[in-house]
Amino acid sequence: MPSIAEHIANQPTRTLEPGETLLTKGESRGDIHVLLMGELAVERGGVTLANLSNPGTLVGEMSVLLRRPATATVRAVRETRIRSLIGAADTMAGDAELAMHIAALVAARLDATSSVVVDLSRDLAGMPNEQGVLTRLFTALHITPKAAVADERIDLFAADPSTWPRRSL
Repeated sequence: MPSIAEHIANQPTRTLEPGETLLTKGESRGDIHVLLMGELAVERGGVTLANLSNPGTLVGEMSVLLRRPATATVRAVRETRIRSLIGAADTMAGDAELAMHIAALVAARLDATSSVVVDLSRDLAGMPNEQGVLTRLFTALHITPKAAVADERIDLFAADPSTWPRRSL
């Protein structure tokens, strides 16, 4: 079975200079990008969530799969080369194998995130303030299909705590 990189080998590549923006929070382009080399910083609300440097890492897939604007800004930390799958939703609709690769990657990220949250929950047992944060994370990890496609997004990074989910597990 071909990898994601092999599936999109004929798509355009682009080189980003340090500081150059690949994705801007709130924009909708419909493309998925594959990191070929270099490093990207994922930023949201003034916080760097991740620095990505592993070749093959996908960027922009959440926006495409949820059909929503980008949830973060992504910038090159150093010279970076990416390959872009332009019109990714249409391409995936016609290529089940590629769609399954991307779905498997997203599911693996969710599984890894769930494991971290469980470990944190054990480490912070009995600490009420931290438990509130963990409840929000668990709630977000178990979002329903209906909520996933709803127009309104649960934003766990919102400055206003009244917008945070309050459902119990």
